[in-house]
Amino acid sequence: MPLKPSDEIVAVEHVFKSVTDSAGTLDILQDIDFTLGTRETAAIVGASGSGKSTLLSIVAGLDTPTQGTVRLAGEDLFAVNEDERAALRARKVGFVFQSFQLLANLNALENVMLPLELANRKDARKTATEMLGRVGLGQRLGHYPKVLSGGEQQRVALARAFVVQPALLLADEPTGSLDFATGEQIIRLMFDLNRELGTTLVLVTHDRGIAAQCERRITIEAGRVSADDKG
Repeated sequence: MPLKPSDEIVAVEHVFKSVTDSAGTLDILQDIDFTLGTRETAAIVGASGSGKSTLLSIVAGLDTPTQGTVRLAGEDLFAVNEDERAALRARKVGFVFQSFQLLANLNALENVMLPLELANRKDARKTATEMLGRVGLGQRLGHYPKVLSGGEQQRVALARAFVVQPALLLADEPTGSLDFATGEQIIRLMFDLNRELGTTLVLVTHDRGIAAQCERRITIEAGRVSADDKG
C-alpha cells in the first residue's frame, strides 16, 4: 500500500553520539529528536562541526548512535544486523554526496544501473537509461566520470540515487563542489525529482538560499537541535 502524504517516513528518537579517545569523550550529538513525513523536504543547517553530517550518516544507517534510534518507515535501523540494515537502506534510501562518489571504472549508465542490479532488477538498463535522460545526460551514457564535468557527475549521482525511487533521499552538501550556476541547476533538478517521485528529501547545507526552499529547517548547534522552523 503506498504511503499517504501525512505518513511518517523518518523518526529520529533521542539520538546521542559520542566518541572517546585518549583526550577524553567528545559529545557530537545530544538528544536529537524529530520526525519527517512522506514527501517532506527538510534542510539540516548549522556551523561546521555542529554534527550535521554525523546526523545524516546516522539517519542513513551508515553510522550508529551511542544512544537512541532511527525508524525508517516504521523499521528500527539499529535493531537489525549490518547486512539487514544495508538491505533496508538499498530498498528505501538514496544518498547524494558532495564528492559524487561515482565508481571510476564504470561509465555513467553502469553507475546508475548498479543499485538496480544489486536489487536484481531485470529492467536495470532500460530504467537507468530513462533516468539519465531525465537528468539531461541521455547523450552521455557511455562516458566515464573522469571525462564528465562536476555538474555532470552530480547529475549521474542524482540519477543513481533516484533510480530506485527511494522513500528517503539524503544529500550531504550536494552543491559544495560546484560553481554557483551549476549548483543552482542541480538543486532545481533535485527538487523537481523529489516532487515527481514523492520522495522525502533531507539535505545538509550551509547555503541559506537552498535551505529556504525546504519546508523545514532544522538547525543544529553544538550537537543539539536549536530550532525547527516550518514554512
